[in-house]
Amino acid sequence: MSQAPQHPRLSFAERDAETSELFRRLAAARTPEDSEPIVEEIVHLYLDLCSSMAGRYDGRGVEHDDLVQVARLALVKAVRRYEPGHAPSFAAYAVPTISGELKRWFRDRGWVVRPPRRLQELRANLQSVRGRLEQELGATPTDAELAQAVGASVEEVREVATAATGFRPLSLDCSPSDEDRPGLSAFLAADDDDLVGADDRVCLAEALTELDDDERELLLMRYVEGMTQREIGEVRGVSQMQVSRTLRRITVRLHEQLTEHDVDPTGQPDVGEEMSTAS
Repeated sequence: MSQAPQHPRLSFAERDAETSELFRRLAAARTPEDSEPIVEEIVHLYLDLCSSMAGRYDGRGVEHDDLVQVARLALVKAVRRYEPGHAPSFAAYAVPTISGELKRWFRDRGWVVRPPRRLQELRANLQSVRGRLEQELGATPTDAELAQAVGASVEEVREVATAATGFRPLSLDCSPSDEDRPGLSAFLAADDDDLVGADDRVCLAEALTELDDDERELLLMRYVEGMTQREIGEVRGVSQMQVSRTLRRITVRLHEQLTEHDVDPTGQPDVGEEMSTAS
């Protein structure tokens, strides 16, 4: 759209009269080249209407300039669709057109986290009755009063309030109050690997008490210090086969104690097989 022409400030009656004349000229235009400047001039007459209507939706998580752009596109659409005589005035036709486009934009694109359609529609109903109830009651309506007014349950009203944060959810990286405090992600629950294995460690420690010092030392050399069976055999002065058999016997005992004697159907626990074949 080109630079807006400089119009003197017009009264509503003067703007309606000028609009009517422009639409008369638009109807008489024979080519798109003739009609486009007229459409543009009508649009410029009502740019303030776009800004005013966009301002009604400020503070809902969408930038004001984006709302103005949506309203202006709706205004162009209204100019192209308007038929003189089918409404009291062009403004009376343009206002619901612009309002509908703004609401549709919020419904379809304004959500960062988009809730189900039923919650979006219920939210619109709640917004329309909230102001009326505040005037009638002289106070902020309760969830129960809102629910009764729109024919919904209290739980649904509260669900809408929760869903409304989807317009502008907080980032997990933002700080609750200042930069010196951790972000919200620090307060989220997370898997604790040490805690997950706590039960296993307790059970294993109890099972290890059933072994003698020589057997525990053998497990320490193999699975903590990472020595091979050949290296253990050289330190102990026995063959690798003897080390393997001893490890197999120890791990089978541990496996039976940890699984309450629920041994693999083959008769050989996987852990024992893996340990005994490692070199």
